[in-house]
Amino acid sequence: MFQKELNAALEAAEKAKEVILSVYHGSFDIEIKEDDSPVTIADKMADEIIRKHLSALFPTHAFLTEESEDDLNRLNNDFVWIVDPVDGTKDFIAKDDEFTTNIALCYKHEIVVGVISVPARNEIYYATKNGGAYYLHDGKAERIFANNKTNQLTCLTSVFHLNKQEEALIEKHKDIISSVVKAGSSLKACYIASGKAEISYRMSPNTKEWDTAASEIIISESGAVMLTPALKKMTYNREDVYNREGYIIANKIENILL
Repeated sequence: MFQKELNAALEAAEKAKEVILSVYHGSFDIEIKEDDSPVTIADKMADEIIRKHLSALFPTHAFLTEESEDDLNRLNNDFVWIVDPVDGTKDFIAKDDEFTTNIALCYKHEIVVGVISVPARNEIYYATKNGGAYYLHDGKAERIFANNKTNQLTCLTSVFHLNKQEEALIEKHKDIISSVVKAGSSLKACYIASGKAEISYRMSPNTKEWDTAASEIIISESGAVMLTPALKKMTYNREDVYNREGYIIANKIENILL
């Protein structure tokens, strides 16, 4: 199921990668949006490319993207593409190679396709509902799985957004969390899905649906979990797009440490 949609998302990510890297390897201006987050021409151009490619193939589907005006008519559509053309714009500006392109398809409030492209590294992580999670590099796709560790955990934190509540949780569980590593944008989810780390906290209300949609299905199809602090699964295509409770990613439900 959803193979056609997955292929389209992969194609859109590859098309967007070309323009993103052309900007990334040159010089570019930085704008500050109303929410104080940065944006570059790469965000805007990639958004347009992805929307154009997907809407041509699926003209009845709706869109929720970071760089386009939100049309609330999407709430009446079973199919909604949720897109962040450059997730980790601060990483992009810092030129640390840790930004991603996130493309997800939501069907009736559940993510059924997720693609996370890492343009600067020529890597892609992807998943479909009940189809498993995969890592694609050098033309080869390999299935990925979260690991089963329950101690000596590696916790991944944001490069730019670590807050005091997250620091306190890490300190509280230092008997189990033995290593803390910074990772950019959606790479935290990808690394946990690949078995390279075990837990990540985002205990702030500032992320939005497009920050987590593609990650959520890659995480779940790898055997890991992404839950709110109330231990609830996240839903998508909401009127309020903010993930106001925050979320926790862990390799196992037992490692949702609060």
